[in-house]
Amino acid sequence: MYILGPTMTTAVIVIFGISVAAIGLGWILLKGMVDRFKALSAEALQTNNQQFLQLAQTQFDRLQSLAQQDLQKRQENITEIVKPVRESLEKVDMKIQELERSRAKADESIYQQVKTLIEAQKELRTETSQLVSALRAPQSRGRWGEVQLKRVVELAGMLEHCDFLTQASTNTEDGRLRPDLIVRLPGGKRIVVDAKTPLLAFLDSLSIENADLKRQRLSEHARYVRKHIEQLGRKAYWDQFAPAPEFVILFLPGEHFYSAALEFDPSLLEFGVAQNVIVATPTTLIALLRSVAYGWRQEKLAENARAMGELGKELYKRLSDLGVHFSRVGKSLETSIDSYNKAVATLESRVLVTARKFRDLEGSTSLGGSAELETPVPIDQRARALQAPELETSKET
Repeated sequence: MYILGPTMTTAVIVIFGISVAAIGLGWILLKGMVDRFKALSAEALQTNNQQFLQLAQTQFDRLQSLAQQDLQKRQENITEIVKPVRESLEKVDMKIQELERSRAKADESIYQQVKTLIEAQKELRTETSQLVSALRAPQSRGRWGEVQLKRVVELAGMLEHCDFLTQASTNTEDGRLRPDLIVRLPGGKRIVVDAKTPLLAFLDSLSIENADLKRQRLSEHARYVRKHIEQLGRKAYWDQFAPAPEFVILFLPGEHFYSAALEFDPSLLEFGVAQNVIVATPTTLIALLRSVAYGWRQEKLAENARAMGELGKELYKRLSDLGVHFSRVGKSLETSIDSYNKAVATLESRVLVTARKFRDLEGSTSLGGSAELETPVPIDQRARALQAPELETSKET
């Protein structure tokens, strides 16, 4: 180990003291510099911050102004874009309001119509009930059937005064037969129509709501129709109103009467044919009567054809007589022409010759001067003779 001497120790101590003093002084100087730097840094930072804030404020104001201008332009553009849409929406809104008012009026009208319909339905139900009650009376039901029958005949063109007879009757061993309609056919034949079908069971079924009771009454209606067909078959109208086809027509005043009967008795059609009874509804009876009306028209055409034949014969005879008169006129014309020609010859050969001599005498100027007398021209044409073969037999020699 190296041991320092006293001198060296002192020197070291001095150096160490100087160093410590220098270090302390440096520390003091360093601290002052640090404080000064801090102060300068804070001042510079504050200045920079103020400048930055001013610059930022300036930029922000400029950007805000630009943003406001851009926003205003955008708002104007959006306003221009939205304006047609707004106008369309306003029109749509007005249209919707008009439609709403129209809908309200339509709803009110529909309400009134429904109300009227309900009232009409009530009145119809009342009237139907009254009609059913009225039709329960045999006289009313019979009169209604007659009216329906007459209406059908009128629709078919078979008017009462020319093509049919109503309420004709005849007496038989079984009593008095009175059909509702007798339709006259061409050739003198007749078709008998009866409309006295019992409809009471059917009318009763209209007011029954119970399905079983309704079917029971409709089944009774079918039995009544069958029974009436059998009765008509036994009456043999075709024998009482001869000449007539060997069948009678049973008229039902409604399609539903026959359809209801067929529903419960499908054999009614075959049964009626077997009894020489043809069941007819208004539709089928109109078709039948129109066929009869067509027959009458054909009969009228045949009568007109016969009348035209008779008229043709009469016209032919009268034309022949007219030929006789024309022949006589022609001969009279020929006689007149001969007389005229003879008069002309006499005038030329005898009268005018003497008249000219009289003119040539002295002093004849006072009687007409030198005027010449006109000579008539003879007629050489003859009346044309009749050449038609129909008129040759009428010529007179």
